[in-house]
Order: sequence, then structure tokens, then C-alpha cells
Amino acid sequence: MLRQDINAALKTAMKAKDRRATLTLRLILAALNDREIAARGEGDDDSAISDDAILDILQKMIKQRHESIAQYEKGDRPDLVAQESEEIDIITRFLPKQMDEAEITHAIGAVVDELDATTIKDMGRIMGALKKRYAGRMDFSKAAQRAKARLGG
Repeated sequence: MLRQDINAALKTAMKAKDRRATLTLRLILAALNDREIAARGEGDDDSAISDDAILDILQKMIKQRHESIAQYEKGDRPDLVAQESEEIDIITRFLPKQMDEAEITHAIGAVVDELDATTIKDMGRIMGALKKRYAGRMDFSKAAQRAKARLGG
């Protein structure tokens, strides 16, 4: 479903001659194809990529662009900062609404209570549950920091 949305957006961008959107959407589709090829190489016959995996790829792409923006700002390259920001906006269109700070805190609390997590050793279980339930909606690096703080780590 999500892949179809990306393909449709690519067609629209091409018709509108939106160069930045076209290039960004092609990058997304190339990343999805790479993931599917890798899955086939590992013997996975059903190489169609799930929406959760697509959301994971999109989040990684956004994270990469944020890191690039930081470097470009240090290098005084406002043109490249603007380009990366545009790409983030394009990629973000395909992500579900992001959780706010209060929602993240509540979700972590619910998972910690549900799993009866008490020590830092439970972090893997907590993060696994959060990723399964909130894929694409939560910044997991921030969530990990909050979960660690809640567990006293």
C-alpha cells in the first residue's frame, strides 16, 4: 500500500516536472528495491517489503538527511541545507503522524508496565515492543533515552 503511494507520488511529481520530488522519490524506491534484493539473497521467497519495513527505511533516510544538514551547516552550505530539508519534507509525507512528547512518554510507560520491566537489561524487550507497535510514528532514539531514564539507567 505504502509502496503504491510512493509510486503514485512519483508519477505526479514527474508530470508536474518537480525535479526535487522526482529525484527523492526515486531514491526511496531504489532503497526499497535494494532491501527486496537483499531479502531474496537471504532466501526469502516472499521478497515484497512490508509497510513497517518501508517506514523503517524512510525514518533512516530522514535521519541521514538530518545528519547531512548538521554537516552542511558547519560547512556553511545553505544551498545544500535547503536541498536536504526539501527531501525531508518529501519523505515525511509518507510517514504517519508523529507522536508528541506526551504520547511517547505514555507509550513507554505502558510498555514498561506491561512487560514488568525493572532494569536496564529489559531495554531490548521494551524497544522491540515499541518498534512493533509504533513503527513510523516514534523517534526511537529519543524513546530509548526516555526508557533508559525511566529504568534508572
